[in-house]
Amino acid sequence: MSDTRRRVKVYTLNEDRQWDDRGTGHVSSTFVERLKGISLLVRAESDGSLLLESKISPNTAYQKQQDTLIVWSEAENYDLALSFQEKAGCDEIWEKICQVQGKDPALEITQDPIDESEEERFEEMPETSHLVELPPCELARLEEIADLVTSVLSSPIRREKLALALMSEGYMKKLLQLFQVCEDLDNREGLHHLYEIIRGVLFLNKAALFEVMFSDDCIMDVVGCLEFDPSLVQPKKHREFLTKTAKFKEVIPITDSELRQKIHQTYRVQYIQDIILPTPSVFEENFLSTLTSFIFFNKVEIVSMLQEDEKFLTEVFAQLTDEATDDGKRRELVNFFKEFCAFSQTLQPQNRDAFFKTLANLGILPALEIVMGMDDLQVRAAATDIFSYLVEFSPSMVREFVMQEPQQTDDDVLLINVVIKQMICDSDPELGGAVQLMGLLRTLIDPENMLAPTNKTEKTEFLSFFYKYCMQVLTVPLLASTVDEKNCKDLQEGSTKINPVCPDNFQTAQLLALILELLTFCVEHHTYHIKTYIMNKDLLRRVLVLMNSKHTFLALCALRFMRRIIGQKDEYYNRYIVKGNLFEPVINTLLDNGTRYNLLNSAIIELFEFIKVEDIKSLIAHIIDNYYKALESIEYVQTFKGLKGRYEQEKDRQTLRLNRYRRDARTLDEDEDEEMWFNEDGEAIEKSRPEEEFPESYGKYMEAKKGAANGTNGANCKPATSPTSAASPNGSPAKSATPPATPVVKTAMVGLVDYPDDEDEDDEDEEQSPRKRPRLGS
Repeated sequence: MSDTRRRVKVYTLNEDRQWDDRGTGHVSSTFVERLKGISLLVRAESDGSLLLESKISPNTAYQKQQDTLIVWSEAENYDLALSFQEKAGCDEIWEKICQVQGKDPALEITQDPIDESEEERFEEMPETSHLVELPPCELARLEEIADLVTSVLSSPIRREKLALALMSEGYMKKLLQLFQVCEDLDNREGLHHLYEIIRGVLFLNKAALFEVMFSDDCIMDVVGCLEFDPSLVQPKKHREFLTKTAKFKEVIPITDSELRQKIHQTYRVQYIQDIILPTPSVFEENFLSTLTSFIFFNKVEIVSMLQEDEKFLTEVFAQLTDEATDDGKRRELVNFFKEFCAFSQTLQPQNRDAFFKTLANLGILPALEIVMGMDDLQVRAAATDIFSYLVEFSPSMVREFVMQEPQQTDDDVLLINVVIKQMICDSDPELGGAVQLMGLLRTLIDPENMLAPTNKTEKTEFLSFFYKYCMQVLTVPLLASTVDEKNCKDLQEGSTKINPVCPDNFQTAQLLALILELLTFCVEHHTYHIKTYIMNKDLLRRVLVLMNSKHTFLALCALRFMRRIIGQKDEYYNRYIVKGNLFEPVINTLLDNGTRYNLLNSAIIELFEFIKVEDIKSLIAHIIDNYYKALESIEYVQTFKGLKGRYEQEKDRQTLRLNRYRRDARTLDEDEDEEMWFNEDGEAIEKSRPEEEFPESYGKYMEAKKGAANGTNGANCKPATSPTSAASPNGSPAKSATPPATPVVKTAMVGLVDYPDDEDEDDEDEEQSPRKRPRLGS
């Protein structure tokens, strides 16, 4: 087994100034022939692959931080760091680096990158000038010290020399003692100088100084110095906030004193960076990079220490799910986990994976299932945030848990149904929580993240589960807020027009819009499952009721839902729309909108334009046959005239095909035996092309033609083409078939059998079977 002293994590600094974890391995310093020098090599502990190969350059500035970190830059904007498991390993590699560069291992940095002019000035300096000479640490010399600290910030070499001087002979602690004296004497001038000194020391960007300044016995004095900004009339009260207002809550007592100290330190340093220090200028933004790294590695260490303490986390989960836990305590426990998950975002993917797997093994999802259903709004909000961390990190983990839940008789206890219920019952007028939960649901049902090769059945299994147990819960508000067509007609039999959308208030409209957005997503991504659900529940008809809402955005959501369905160009959907006359509410809305040129008008026109451009024949025929009289007056766009043109072209083309078919059938030679076949009774039957080659309306036409041949006017037709239509099997004349009422059929008959004597028959047919017109808004 490899020596744990050499066990390291390799980090690189990305463009956002955040450290990316490149892996864990073991470091060694070896001569590499290819690089012509001693190099640092890190091989992965998992497979032995090479994570890092870096030659120790004599001119590279290496920096040692926090006893277990070595940081350096290999090229412009490419920073590297090694984080050691043990201090001894860090010291060993640091000594090797210093040996190669000929430096004293007692230094925290081997050298700084410097420009040519700085290097020339440095070479001119006497060799004995290793340190900046600091004035004595006295009240009378504070102004001189402040001027010195401010003056060195522009020079990397002088910053390094000043840092070394400040670390010698406990100079920083002496400065902080002077702060206490100045504050006791109310010496404002001295306090203002100390502000400049401490701020300048922070900008030196040296980890060794931070270790001293942020220790338990010094950090509050550092905060105190930063209260006395000379630009402010009155000093800030940061210490009062940190000691009295900000309370450290231990949901479970933390027995590890090192962990407690690290949590306190991280909170206070974060406060200094985010609240006390002014936003750095463009020239100062790199001065605090070490402070950012200090906070980052502290958070990594805190998460790791908590994660390894299974006894602590187990106790937290036990109390969180215990029914005897009072509401206040449970609120604190949930907030702890929320903060814990927030800290985990500083971890790299490999570490986050281990972190969330630990939480999953301890039962975070069953715990969330309980607390998300509670009445306490704060608890629910915090639980939602935790759930969002889990979903964003691994939706597959959440889906796996959901499908493994025992099937209860009450579907409301399922985790996803708890989430849906919370979304529906969001009391926020702006539905902020509902919007967040809708986004999480969308992530969970998105097939794009169900493509993991380890579980190829995840998509099928989860979507089947969702549509069986959860979809009916999601659509409850939609079905409850809309009145179906039959009930709507019953309600409007009186003189008062009743809005079928009830209630039609703003908050309900917002909720329905969210649900429709999710359903629209399902239409686009789920195909089979959502199609079956829409048709079984007649869902589109209920959605289109929302076209009557006084809220235009909701009407647009309903229209978008239908547009997405038509956009699938699926004949099952098209037949469903035609059979249910589902264009009627859309056309009513268009007519009610009048001549107003608005988004609703444009969206409806675009819907019909899409049908025309894509030449969806079944929908074009339905629209022209049933609604063209109401639409032909709309001339400010050519959409409806274009639909009519498409319809006429298709009708002419089909008429030509059928006429050619009938003509070819009449001229068949009797000796073409391959065109005839005989049934068992010896009756000749014409071998025609399959019905599938013709549109449905023309199939109805063929049925009507047979009926007409068997009727009283059959003498006008030549029976030789259809011997079986002359009589019924029993020898008696067959009863004439009633022609279908579909206008397309009627038009085809007139065009194909254009005999003058048929006009009376057509009139009789129209009287017997009048065409049913849909109700349109006038």
